[in-house]
Amino acid sequence: MGAPLNVLFLCTHNSARSVLAECLLNHLGAGRFRAFSAGSQPSGRVNPFALQALAEAGVDTTGVCSKSWDTFAEPGAPEMDLIITVCDSAAGELCPVWPGHPATAHWGYADPSATTGPDAARLMAFRDTMTLIRRRLEILVALPGERLDALRIEQTARSLADR
Repeated sequence: MGAPLNVLFLCTHNSARSVLAECLLNHLGAGRFRAFSAGSQPSGRVNPFALQALAEAGVDTTGVCSKSWDTFAEPGAPEMDLIITVCDSAAGELCPVWPGHPATAHWGYADPSATTGPDAARLMAFRDTMTLIRRRLEILVALPGERLDALRIEQTARSLADR
């Protein structure tokens, strides 16, 4: 097995969707993928409902934190192979120049942190979003190695947006 594929998930606040995706891909990726997450305007904390939903699913959240996407454009940062925006506002923002010219895709999800009401309803929104993210990630991690080269990964990741 070669080096793992580095994947960066982006959303505005890096507190919900991008964190769910990061943790899930690290969990599902079986060493073939190394996931990260960041935000254009990080909130500074991970939403507790995201952490609870991940914990219920048996997904490790050790070391997860809300951070700026600038972290991954700095010298010495891990070079990304694929960058996926998971919220519409981050997809429309002017991104930093990423080292290595990674493939890009957009997988839009509704913001579970926008859900109001009792805690049970709010947690359910995070569980539902996690399920949607998991479906796409399960397809991504099941791809054979030859489908993960630089040109094909972008095409594949973008086609998963339609699922």
